[in-house]
Amino acid sequence: MIVYPAIDIRGGQAVRLIEGDYDQETVYDADPVVAARRWADGGSEWIHIVDLDGARDGIRGNSEAISRIRAAVPLKLELGGGLRTMEDIRAVADLGIDRMVIGSAAIDNPGLISEAVHIYGDMIAVGLDARDGKLAAKGWLAQTDTNAIDAARHFAEAGVRHFIFTDIRRDGKLIGPNINALKHMIDSVQANIIASGGIGTNDDIRAVRETGAAGVIIGAALYKGTVHLADALRISAEEDYEG
Repeated sequence: MIVYPAIDIRGGQAVRLIEGDYDQETVYDADPVVAARRWADGGSEWIHIVDLDGARDGIRGNSEAISRIRAAVPLKLELGGGLRTMEDIRAVADLGIDRMVIGSAAIDNPGLISEAVHIYGDMIAVGLDARDGKLAAKGWLAQTDTNAIDAARHFAEAGVRHFIFTDIRRDGKLIGPNINALKHMIDSVQANIIASGGIGTNDDIRAVRETGAAGVIIGAALYKGTVHLADALRISAEEDYEG
């Protein structure tokens, strides 16, 4: 299982939100490059980046910070937020991003997914941001009636091999992931499912690993110190957990 330390960027700073609420923001690093170097020095292979301004407004306002992260660390970078057209996707690919995460646009413009997968293949992922099993969009400010599992199956048929499955109700709260929903998603979709939302302890990471998830995104727990990256990497590499 791959560990993805998270860097959420708003206004050029590395921040964390609670349940995606832009009014519940904590700034952790004024310069997100500092966070990127911290995760690189800690042994991570990937970083998960979200352009929060792009996610909410559809305008990628943090390209300069993302470019500096790309120049500063040799890690693989996964990026979402504001990727709503092929022009957006091409621009991000040209920055040297290794995987592009399409969120709102996957709901509003399903044809974009097919085109993006045709051109970029395995570099494309879909973000499934769910609130009570139904997808949210536009920085989680808009709620849809689209079932997350139904959407995942549809996009898997279109060739998507990577999904980021986030339980919005738990995001940023350190209360543990929604294991039942995660297992249901993994059992229902033939693809790599990356879990996000609620990680607060080492046992949470173990619980996610035991579902068969391909990866886990960890944000607030790393920034607040309830989980240390070295421990997360060690747990993710365990073949069998006894305890």
